[in-house]
Amino acid sequence: MKLRLPGRSGASSEEPTGDEPTATGRTPSFAAMASAGVTASPAPSANRGPRLQKGVRALAIASAQLLLIAAALVAVGWVLGKLWPILLPVILGLLFATVLWPPTRLLRRLRFPPALAALVVLVAFLAVIGGLFSWIVPQVADQADELADAATAGLQDVQEWVTGPPLNLGEDQIGQAVDQVINTVQGNAQNIAGYALTGVSAVGSGLLNLVLALVLAFFFIKDGPRWMPWLAAQTGPKVAPHVAALSYKTWTTLSEFIRQQALVGFIDAFFIGLGLWILGVPLVLPLAVLTFFGAFIPIIGAFVAGAFAVLIALVSNGWQTALIVLVIVLVVQQLEGNVLQPIIQGRGLNLHAAVVILAVTAGGSLYGILGTFLGVPVAALIAVIYRYVRDELDGRTPEVADDGTRVQVTGDETGATVVRERVATPAAGRGDAAADAPAEDDPEPRPPS
Repeated sequence: MKLRLPGRSGASSEEPTGDEPTATGRTPSFAAMASAGVTASPAPSANRGPRLQKGVRALAIASAQLLLIAAALVAVGWVLGKLWPILLPVILGLLFATVLWPPTRLLRRLRFPPALAALVVLVAFLAVIGGLFSWIVPQVADQADELADAATAGLQDVQEWVTGPPLNLGEDQIGQAVDQVINTVQGNAQNIAGYALTGVSAVGSGLLNLVLALVLAFFFIKDGPRWMPWLAAQTGPKVAPHVAALSYKTWTTLSEFIRQQALVGFIDAFFIGLGLWILGVPLVLPLAVLTFFGAFIPIIGAFVAGAFAVLIALVSNGWQTALIVLVIVLVVQQLEGNVLQPIIQGRGLNLHAAVVILAVTAGGSLYGILGTFLGVPVAALIAVIYRYVRDELDGRTPEVADDGTRVQVTGDETGATVVRERVATPAAGRGDAAADAPAEDDPEPRPPS
């Protein structure tokens, strides 16, 4: 059988039957053979090969870029890890400065010299902290014996419970379990001593970092307003507005975090402490203080503080009181999470709860208790920088303030300062009133960020 191919003259005039494939421009001639298979997949186009090469090339370039970025992040993390003993006091000093700056600014407006205002505020802060601990420590010492007796009585009750129905454990079995625990402790005495020595060293290092952070906080609140002009002067006219805007945003984020968490922690501590006082649970003030500081570690801190309160109530007053305390803690925490934080914080740090948990977990895994405290502020600062870069890439001019002005550096060889200049086109969505507001020099440069 012969087929007549299109465009060929002199081919046989024999017409193919309906059951026989016809050779066309899309079907090669060998497909007309009886032994050829037929598939529903489309035939490859002439552009498939070049497109595949282009896609592989783009994938290789993207993979190389990701590897370079990952290597850079690893290098930055390694450098930060090596510099952590220096960075930690700086970060703590900045956090202290966010607390101490408002009263310092008030004193400076009252014509106090910068150094004197910073010194007065720092001494008052230390006096408040010292007075609080001097009030707490005697209460803990006075009620330690009472709690020890209550714990002993509680252990005796537990022993009586396990020896009775339904467990019916004998005295010998309990004694063997106790002996096993004692032998385990004795067998690991050397490791326990090593852990204790490490703990003492960590406490000493923590105190040293705390003292250094307070010294740095003094200089931050004393010379803080000079920071932005100095940093802006090291860059240039084009970069200065971005440096100033990012400094202001990061400083504002840290300040808002500290103030909001302090207010939420105070409310939690007040209501939980009030409930403990009404129920007659000992160590009300220490537990309230623990609840207050626990609020600075979102989610996990509230859980740990509430667990301590329930445990003390169980040891001292029995399981009925402990159950009531548990209900109080749960109610207060639910009010905090569903009512207080949305009202007080608003959008707040704009971090999802899952991100908060991951930040606390990662910080605790890397740097212990301090890591759990610093995890959320660091994550919030990373989010601020990310959003700023994203808005800049989208052309939203994040360096423009709400009043339609931006910071610019000015001066000469004798010195530099920052002023707010009017931009030609304010950021979108900022309103006509803000756009019409007159630009004026920043009366008080921002503290360090």
